[in-house]
Amino acid sequence: MVSRVIPVQAFDLVIFGGTGDLARRKILPALFRRHCAGQLPQDARILGAARGALGSDGYRDLIRDALQNELSGADMAARGAELERFLARLEYLAIDAQARDGWAALKQMLGCPTSDRVRVFYFSVGPALFAPLAEQIWTHQLADDQTRIVVEKPFGHDLASAKALNRTLAGHFDESQIYRIDHYLGKETVQNLMAIRFGNMLFEPLWNSQYVDHIQITVAESVGVDGRASYYDKSGAMRDMMQNHLMQLLCLIAMEPPAKFDPDAVRDEKLKVIRALEPVEPHHIVRGQYALAEDGEGGDEDQSYRETVGDPRSSTESYVALKAHISNWRWAGTPFYLRTGKRLVARSSVINVFFKDAPHSIFGADAGRHANLLTIRLQPDEGITLKVTIKEPGPGGMRLIDVPLDMSFAQALGADIDGAPDAYERLITDVIRGNQTLFMRGDEVEAAWAWTDPIIAGWTSRGDVPKPYDSGSTGPGDADLLMRRDEREWRGINP
Repeated sequence: MVSRVIPVQAFDLVIFGGTGDLARRKILPALFRRHCAGQLPQDARILGAARGALGSDGYRDLIRDALQNELSGADMAARGAELERFLARLEYLAIDAQARDGWAALKQMLGCPTSDRVRVFYFSVGPALFAPLAEQIWTHQLADDQTRIVVEKPFGHDLASAKALNRTLAGHFDESQIYRIDHYLGKETVQNLMAIRFGNMLFEPLWNSQYVDHIQITVAESVGVDGRASYYDKSGAMRDMMQNHLMQLLCLIAMEPPAKFDPDAVRDEKLKVIRALEPVEPHHIVRGQYALAEDGEGGDEDQSYRETVGDPRSSTESYVALKAHISNWRWAGTPFYLRTGKRLVARSSVINVFFKDAPHSIFGADAGRHANLLTIRLQPDEGITLKVTIKEPGPGGMRLIDVPLDMSFAQALGADIDGAPDAYERLITDVIRGNQTLFMRGDEVEAAWAWTDPIIAGWTSRGDVPKPYDSGSTGPGDADLLMRRDEREWRGINP
């Protein structure tokens, strides 16, 4: 099976923050891989923009080093011949987002105000510069009907700031031109959530509270906050992960079937899920903060969270788990357990759908309890496992055991999965094509913050302090208690 690569139309892509970490580690490697796949047209141009006086030659040297660092030796050996051709696409301009420096040169380079090319402005900068950049693009008349802007998270710090940013962007761009990117939605397995649900009669009739006991969504990271300490200590796990990544996964799992696979049809259904979320009770929330392991070995870094951020009294959570409910006909009474954290025992993003026990067992009490479990692995080893109940082989009566029907993408699709576009490759090409299906809409972002803000306000007013947990563990013990109160247990982190 060979996927067909369809070239995108001619474009100019301006990366504000073009020398930054995100541009060097994600955006430009993604564009290089699409270049090597033959998806970028010959005349596509990529412009790095930042404050430093680097020059185009200096920028190409910087990105050459970045690509050689980010891509494996095998990748570079196979694609090395394309490296110089890709670098020839790159230009650099010194631009100040909050002053006039460099904007006239950018306008001339882009051929503004009119052009027959798609024009993409990628805001790979801190959120404080989103609004100034939008103002500058509008003031200098750099936008036309084919212009798109890409805005990285965090999209606001709370509901008020998200609304303010939406108003600013809406004052200069149509909603159809604004691409709020969440790289989780570009992952192959995340998109497969919709294929699993709406492309298989096997699951959709059972996808409701009548047959589903509960659902767990886990996004665990083995790394700490190193390199992001300043940002992270002002945000925490709730704002950094729960409000966006896990919320999006929840929406895809819980939403109603859209009328068609269309950007607004899909996002309409996701919005309904967020608006149907009930407020979370305080005793259904667990916050944690990683400390050193008891044996003194803290994984990749022998520092606690507070040591890393340089604040011995920090009360920012690096872990959060909660129990949520969706008040609609499909999901009434079915709990959703969500958790995410830093410096845990393994890197793992998993969705577990626990189906209910059979209403009556014909095999007697000795057969035990057996229920089906659908596991969707987002990372690592992307794939799907369905646990089913069978008879244990051999004589001696009817003894039941659970066995997995396991499908690893790498095994099932072979070489094709290795060459499949990563999240940023897929999302950037979707921007150029004008496909917003995998991007958040403004009202969706605001609804997510409207649900998140009261949770944060609640623990702030109560003076709650995050529970410490050992680096390299599965999180604070109170998260296990959250599940045990409901006679359930977490699954999805242990390697």
